[in-house]
Amino acid sequence: MIRYRLDLAYEGTAFAGWARQPNLRTAQGVLEDALATVLRRSEPVPVVVAGRTDSGVHATGQVVHVDLTEAEHAALLKKSPRDTQDEHPLARRLNGVLGAESDLVIHRAQLAPAGFDARFSAIWRRYEYRVADRNAPRDPLRRRFTLQFPRPLDLEAMQAASRELLGLNDFAAYCKPREGATTIRTLQAFDWRRDADGVLVAFVQADAFCHSMVRALVGAAIAAGSGRIAVQRPGELLREQQRSSEFAVVPAHGLTLIQVGYPADDELAARAEATRARRQATELD
Repeated sequence: MIRYRLDLAYEGTAFAGWARQPNLRTAQGVLEDALATVLRRSEPVPVVVAGRTDSGVHATGQVVHVDLTEAEHAALLKKSPRDTQDEHPLARRLNGVLGAESDLVIHRAQLAPAGFDARFSAIWRRYEYRVADRNAPRDPLRRRFTLQFPRPLDLEAMQAASRELLGLNDFAAYCKPREGATTIRTLQAFDWRRDADGVLVAFVQADAFCHSMVRALVGAAIAAGSGRIAVQRPGELLREQQRSSEFAVVPAHGLTLIQVGYPADDELAARAEATRARRQATELD
């Protein structure tokens, strides 16, 4: 099998999340069906994703891998008048099947380096979350990507609360529990800034995220920024390891996966093997 890496983006509004589900439109389902058309398979072509996103969450830097047969790979490399040096034939043909108005777009297709696994080789995922408080103008063109918050928010308080959450911790207080899944993560960055329009933007990076974790972290920071809780409280809740009603998990539409990080090519296989071993050990525990 020949492995390809695909870099893609999608607007999550009309998707019931990333993962394929019966009778629902999902990003994975749309991509796998398009691959089946391009590769002339009778069944959807399975892909592996770097990070599954929830219903309504967007992505500008999602990564997947897909395995093709040697015959499929060879067929892709046959020259077409529409092929250019700037766009791989697989990306061009997928985007052609998806259509010019598609809410999912392939930015790049390339042969994956040896040992590459979109999910298990990743060393971090980075998200942003946009919040327009009362001090920021309402932009109707960004309403699908920005949370409107009716009161002013204190940026310094939100920064202080976010710093309380950094590092290797059990994020049980900030994750929706899933049977057999660990909630231990390393939160590498959680920073806030105001953009040129006055919108508050959070940048959140971790080795991996558990279900609803980013939206819960943002919700806690907003609660601190609005004065509802003290800036120390998010850290206290982290150590208590229990879900709390002191803050709300924010809606999905303000959240976008913007980048996935990978090690150097010669470290990809080792990273994937180590991640798989760690996940298996956690599931056995």
